[in-house]
Amino acid sequence: MVSQKRPLEESSTTHKSKKTKVADAKQSKPSTASALVAEEVDFPRGGGTSFTPLEVKTIRAEAVKEANDELFQDAQSQAKAAKKKKRKSEAQKSTSDAAAEKSDKIRIEHLNYKRINVGMKILGQVVSIQPLALIVSLPNQLFAHIPLTNISTQLTELLEGMDDSEDDTEEKDEEEEEEETAPKSRIPELSEIFHEGQYVRGVVTAVHAHGSTDVSVISKSREEVARSSRRVELSLVPERVNSGVQKSDLKQGFAITAGVKSIEDHGYILDLGIPDVSGFLSFKDAKQGPFKGSQKLYLGQLLDVSVTKLSSNGRTCNVVVDPATFSSSSISEVTNASSVLPGTLVQALITAVNPSGLNLQVMGFFDGTVDQFHMEHNSEKAYKVGKKIKARVLYDFSSTPPRFALALSEHVLALNPRKFGEGKNSVRIQEAYPMGKILDSVKVARIESERGVVVEVASGLEGFVHISHVSDDHVPSLSSSGPWKVGSLHRARVTGYFLFDGLLQLTLKPSVLEQKYLQVGDVEVGEVVKGTIKKLTDTGLFVSLSGNVDGVVWPNHYADITLKQPSKRFKVGASIKCRVLVVDGNRKRISLTAKKTLLESTLPIISTVEGAKVGLVTHAVIFKVCEKHLLVEFFNNLKAMVPIKEVSETPIIKLAESFPVGRVVKVRIIATEHDKSSRIVASIRQAAPNFKSTATDISSVEIGNIVEATVTEIHKDNIVLTLQPSEVRALISLKNLANHRSLSVPQLCAMLKAGDRLEDLVVVTRNPEKGFVIVANKPKTKEALPSKGTFSFESITIGQIVGGRVTRQTRNGTLVKISSHIGGILHPTDACDDYDAGMPFPKIDSIIKAVVIGIDPSRKQLTLSTRHSKMYPDQVKTIVDREINNLSDLQAGETVRGFIKSVAEHGLFVTLGRDIDARVQIREIYDEYVKNWNERFAASQIVKGRILSVDRETKKVEMSFRSGTLRNPSQLTAGDLQTGQKVEGIVKRIEEYGLFIQIENSKLTGLCHKSQLSDNKEADVTVALKGFREGDRVKAMVLKVDKGKVSLSLKPSNFGEEDFEDNVMDEAQSEAEPLGILDADADMSEKGEDSEDDNEAEKMGADSGNDVDDDEDDVMDVDIDPSVQVFQLSSSKESNPSPALPTPSLKPTGGFQWSSTQPVDEEPDSASSSEESETEGQPSKKKKRKRKEIEYDLTADMHTKTPESNADFERVLLGSPNSSYIWIQYMSFQLQLSEIEKAREIARRAIRTISFREEQERLNVWIALLNLENVYGTEDTLETTFKEAARANDSKTIHLRLASVLDQAEKPEKAEEQFKRTCKKFGQSSKAWTLFSEYYLRRGNLEESRKLLPRSLQSLEKRKHLKTISKFAQLEYKLGEPERGKTLFEGIVDSHPKRWDLWSIYMDMEAGQRDIQSLRNLFERVLALKMTSHKAKSFFKKWLELERRLGDEEGAQTVKEKAIEWTQRANAS
Repeated sequence: MVSQKRPLEESSTTHKSKKTKVADAKQSKPSTASALVAEEVDFPRGGGTSFTPLEVKTIRAEAVKEANDELFQDAQSQAKAAKKKKRKSEAQKSTSDAAAEKSDKIRIEHLNYKRINVGMKILGQVVSIQPLALIVSLPNQLFAHIPLTNISTQLTELLEGMDDSEDDTEEKDEEEEEEETAPKSRIPELSEIFHEGQYVRGVVTAVHAHGSTDVSVISKSREEVARSSRRVELSLVPERVNSGVQKSDLKQGFAITAGVKSIEDHGYILDLGIPDVSGFLSFKDAKQGPFKGSQKLYLGQLLDVSVTKLSSNGRTCNVVVDPATFSSSSISEVTNASSVLPGTLVQALITAVNPSGLNLQVMGFFDGTVDQFHMEHNSEKAYKVGKKIKARVLYDFSSTPPRFALALSEHVLALNPRKFGEGKNSVRIQEAYPMGKILDSVKVARIESERGVVVEVASGLEGFVHISHVSDDHVPSLSSSGPWKVGSLHRARVTGYFLFDGLLQLTLKPSVLEQKYLQVGDVEVGEVVKGTIKKLTDTGLFVSLSGNVDGVVWPNHYADITLKQPSKRFKVGASIKCRVLVVDGNRKRISLTAKKTLLESTLPIISTVEGAKVGLVTHAVIFKVCEKHLLVEFFNNLKAMVPIKEVSETPIIKLAESFPVGRVVKVRIIATEHDKSSRIVASIRQAAPNFKSTATDISSVEIGNIVEATVTEIHKDNIVLTLQPSEVRALISLKNLANHRSLSVPQLCAMLKAGDRLEDLVVVTRNPEKGFVIVANKPKTKEALPSKGTFSFESITIGQIVGGRVTRQTRNGTLVKISSHIGGILHPTDACDDYDAGMPFPKIDSIIKAVVIGIDPSRKQLTLSTRHSKMYPDQVKTIVDREINNLSDLQAGETVRGFIKSVAEHGLFVTLGRDIDARVQIREIYDEYVKNWNERFAASQIVKGRILSVDRETKKVEMSFRSGTLRNPSQLTAGDLQTGQKVEGIVKRIEEYGLFIQIENSKLTGLCHKSQLSDNKEADVTVALKGFREGDRVKAMVLKVDKGKVSLSLKPSNFGEEDFEDNVMDEAQSEAEPLGILDADADMSEKGEDSEDDNEAEKMGADSGNDVDDDEDDVMDVDIDPSVQVFQLSSSKESNPSPALPTPSLKPTGGFQWSSTQPVDEEPDSASSSEESETEGQPSKKKKRKRKEIEYDLTADMHTKTPESNADFERVLLGSPNSSYIWIQYMSFQLQLSEIEKAREIARRAIRTISFREEQERLNVWIALLNLENVYGTEDTLETTFKEAARANDSKTIHLRLASVLDQAEKPEKAEEQFKRTCKKFGQSSKAWTLFSEYYLRRGNLEESRKLLPRSLQSLEKRKHLKTISKFAQLEYKLGEPERGKTLFEGIVDSHPKRWDLWSIYMDMEAGQRDIQSLRNLFERVLALKMTSHKAKSFFKKWLELERRLGDEEGAQTVKEKAIEWTQRANAS
C-alpha cells in the first residue's frame, strides 16, 4: 500500500525497504535486556547477569537520563547561539515549529510495511490454514504468514524428532499401536489446533522487501491472500510473544497466550514464556475451551488463557481457557510497558478527537491512537474528550516513549469474527458477500489520497478500494473533487476481505467488473467458453478465459485427430472456443478440450457418478486400451469401463488398432455401482443408431391393457410369455394363474406346456430397461356397464357416474360412447389429478368410468371427468394438477402443467383446462437460441410452464417455459385481489400502528394494523411489532380492498399448515423441476429413438467407513465395507495386464497421467481414422480416408506411445518418480516377461525413490510387492516382506491389508490366521475386530463371528464398546441374522437412551428390513424421550420420509399430527 508522505519518527528511520529484516533466531529475551547483557558479560557461555531485574531497570533508566541530558545540553547551546543572531519573530516561528514537531509524534497513522519492525508485537486474525503455515489478517489491510516452525517450541521439537522416531519404529511396533497413540505423541495438523477467525498474538520475525525472492512455505500457493502475506513473517512462540512480562504481572484476570508443555495426571503444564513460572490447566477447566471434540490437547498447542491465581512459591500459575473470560479480562496496572501485550483489553481516556481518529491515554501512563478503521462509526457522537472507554491493544509502534495503537471495533473488543446482520440472522461477511459478487451502488465515505477510498456497502458495513483498483488507468493520487468524491455512487465487485478490519476488499475497475469469471470456482464443467491463446508449449496450450482465470488444453485434446504441427493451427493472441473438461478447485486448474465432436455435442454432460444414469447416451474419450476392455473418460475425470463384448457387434481381435487412445466415442451407460469404487460400465455397441436392443420396445403396452399371450418357458415360480401380436416378453406368477384356475401349482405345471395360449391378461407392471412386462389374470368379477335401456339423457344428472367405451381422440379431447344415443367428451385436463400417474388419453376401445360434470342438451353430449377427486370426493388424495375452470383460477407467476394443443410457426398453444388455452411464443420456449425448436414438440405432450400474464377481457393467457424470472412481475392490481385471498409480501416499513407490506408480483402496498398481528386480544402487540424487521418475508390474508387501499391480516388463525407446506413444495418444485417438456418418452419417440425409462436409478450411499479414525467415537457408520485395496499382478501365462493395475485404487496426485498430460497413442490406420467422422454426413468415405492419411503425424509417436519397453518406462519415471501407478505398471510389465526378480528389484527401487512424504504412494508399492510375493514367492519371502512393510508403514494397515490379500487369494486358513494375529497385536483396535467378524460372516461361520464380540469387549477400552457393538449389530443385519442385530441394538439403546446417533443407525437398519410397524414403534419410543426441538425435528423428518417410502398416506398424516402435538406440548412446558 502507498503510505502518506511524512517525516518518519526515530523508530521508523531505521527501516530499509530494499533489504529483508530478519529477527535473530537466538534472541528470546527483550531487546533492552539483551543489550544490557551484551555490555556486561564477555564470556562465550555466559548470557546471564548478577544484577536483579530491579537493578537492571535502575541502571537502564540512569543511562537513558544521562544520554538525554548530554543531547539536550548540545541542543540548548546551539539554540542559544541561534537566537542571538535571529529576530524575535523567527524565535516565535521556531517555537511553533517545535510544538508542531511534538504534536507529530502522536499523529494518528496507518500501519504499513515500512512501519513494521522486527520484534514488533501485533494482534492478528487467522484467515486461512495452509498445510505448513497460517495466513493471518493484520490491522490496516495487511497480511502476514506464520510458518509451522514458529508456532511453539514444543511443536518445533516434535517436528525435529520425526527423523529420530522413524529409526525406532521397529521397537515401538512391538509395544505401542499407531491408532491408539495419545494425542501428545502425534504431531497435530494446523487445522486441528487453529480455526479460521481465531485471534492470535505474534511478534514480527522478518519483513521482506517488495519483489524480493520468496523462500517461504507458501511461495507456491495460488491464493491471492497467501501471496499478499509473504512479506511479513510472524512467530507465536510464547517465549518471544510474552517477553517482557514479569512474574508480578500474573494477577487474576491477566490474559496471556501459553503453549502445552506436557500432559500430567490431573491436567496440563503450560509454557508461559516467563522464566521460573509454569502454567497449570486442569482437565476440568480444559473442557471449557473452544476445542473440537472432547479429545485431549496436543503438545505444542497454543491456548488463550486467563490467570486465576499464582501459587505461594511463585512457580505455578493456575489458568482457565474460557473464551468469555479471556475476551473480557482487562488490566489496570502493569510493572512496565513491555507487559502490555497485543490483544490486551485496557482502560483508556480520550485526550483528543481528530478527523483521522482518536488520541488516548492508556492506563494513565501511555499514549495511544485509534484510527478510523478501528472505530465504531455508529457511535461517533459518543467520542468526547475526557470520556473513559475500553479499548484493545493492536500493536506498539514506539518503545521510547511507549505508544500503542488500539481498536474500539465491536468485533475486535469481543474477539469474534466480523459479522453482518442483526441477532440470529447475522452471518460472516464472507457468506453475506461472496467472492465475485457485484455491488450495484456503493457510496464513497472518505478518501485517503495516497491509499484509496473507503465506501459504504450497507448500513454498518464498509469496503476498502485500493488506489490501484479505482480505475483501469494509473491514478497517482485521489482528490476530494474528483470522480471519487465523498458521497458519489459507484459500481463495485468483491475481490477479497480484510477480516481484521471488518472490511470488504473491493475494486472499481471496469475491466474486473466485466469479467465473466473472477476465480476458478466460477467455471462450470461442460460449459462452452471462449478464450484467448496465451502461449503454446510442448506440454499444452494455455488459454486465458477471463482476467486471472486461465485454462489449459492438453495435447490429446487439441482436435479429434492428432495434430502434426499444432503451431500452425494455434496462434498466440487468437481466440479459441473450448469446452470445460475438468475444474480442479484445490489446485486452481481448469482443463479444456478443443475436440470438435465434444464442442458440438448436444448429448448430456456427465461429470458425477450420480449423473451417470443407466440408459443415458453421451460422448466419451478413450484414454486407455487393455486387452479385454476399454477405459473411457467423461468430464471432470469421471471414468468408465467398456467390456470387449460391448465394443462392437462384430468380434475385434486388436482393440488398440480399431479404437486408438484419444478417439471420441458415443457410449450408453449400462450399469453403475455406487459403492466405494463408483464403477461405471458403458457400451459403444448399444449407443450405435442401428442397434436393435434385445429388450423389446414395450412403449405400445400400457399398464391396464388387456392382452393375450403364448407360453414360452415355465420356471420354478414364473411363466415366461410372449404377448400377441406385439411380441413383447412378459412374466406371470404361477400362483396367480393357479388361483385363477382353482388349481394347485404342481397341477398347473403338469397341465401347461410351451405354446399354450392365455387370454384375458392385464398388464400390471412395465420394465422398459429390461424390455418386459408383468401380467396377471383379469379378475373374474367386474362391474358391468349399464344396459342401454336403463337410463335416458333426461335422467342423467350432474355428479352421476357413467361408463362408456373410448371411440376416438380429437383435438378437444377423448370421445366416449355411453349409449347408442348418448356420447361424452373427456378433456385431457379432466382425466386425472396427476398427469404423470394417470392416463390423460385413454386407449381406444378401452372401457372407462367417469363422472358427469356438464350436460349439453342441444348436442346430447356429456362433459366427463375421471379425476379421482371428482368421482370420489369423500376420499382424500393428493391433487398434483388442480382443475382450472376459468381465467380467475390463473394468477401471473404461478407454475402450471398442461398439454400441447398445437405447434404453430410462431410458438405453441397449450391447453390448461376446458376452453382455456395459453400461448407460448418462440422466445419464451428456451433460455438460449435453438434452431429447429419445433421438432422437439408434438401434440398431446405434457409441458410445464409459468404464467406470464392473464388478460381477462380478451381471454388471452401468455405462458413461458424459460427458467428465468418473469419479465413483468408487476401485473397484479388491486382489482385482482379478493377478500380472503392469501398473498406473500415483504415488510417495507414499520410504524407504531402497524406494518406496511409490499405484495409480491405487484406494486401494491397494504397495511396490516397492529390489531391483526395476534389472535390473543390481551397480547402486547408492541412487542410483536418489534419482532418484525424491514425486508422480512410474510404471508398475509386480504381483509378488505377499498379504493386502492389494501388491508391485510397476519393472524395465525387465518392460515393452516397446508398453506405453508404448499408454499414450500411449490418453491422446491420450481427450483428442482425444469420447465418445458415433461413427457420424455414422447419426445424420444418423435426422434425415432428407443424409449427410455424416466425413473432414476436407486442411489446407494458410498461407504466411507475406512476413512474414519477409530478415535472418533461420535461418528458412527451405518454400513461396514472395508475399503481394502489389493493389487493382483498378472502372470506371464495370462498376458493380461488389466488386473495388475486397478487404477481406481491408486491416487496419483502429480506427474504422469494417461488421461490428460500425455498425448494420444494411435496407429497409422486410415480406416480407424476415418471412422471418427462417418456419422457427420461428410462427403465420400474414400476422400475422407485419404485426408486422414495425410493428416496423420508419424513423428509424434516418439512422445505419445504408451511405455512398451524398459527404456520407455525409465523415460516416463524420470518425469514422475513419485507415481506408484507407473512403478506398478513397470512391475507388471516385467511379470509378463516372467522376470520375477526384476519386478522385485523395481519394487525395492520404487520404495527408495518415492519421497517419504508420499506415504500413500509408498504404501501402494508395498501392497503390490505383497501381492507379488503371495503369487510368485514362498511363505518365507512373504513373511519377510510383510515384516519390512510393517516397519516402513502403518503396522495395523499392513496387517489388515495382508489378511485381505490372503482372503481374496482364496487362502482362508492363512487369512484367518492373519486376522487372529492382527487382533492379538492390535487388541485395542475396534476396526481389527469388526473386520475379523465380517470375514467370518462372509465365510458363513456365524458362530465364530459372534464369539468375537465378548472377546473384543475384554480387550477394547470402555469408550469403544458402544461403537464396536453397533458395528457388530450392523454386520448381523447385512450378513447374519437381523433378529440378532436387533437384539444388540435394543441393548445399547436401553443402556444409552440419549445416544441419538445409535437410534438413527438402528432405524436405518430396520428400514432395510422394510418393516414399517417396527420403525413406527422405534420412532414412538425415541420421541417419548426428552430432547431438543432441533433433534425432534430431524427424527420427525426421517419418520415422514420412511412413511412415504415404506408406509402409506395415512401413516404420513399421522406423523404430521404427532409432530404438531409434540411441538405444542414442548411449547406448553
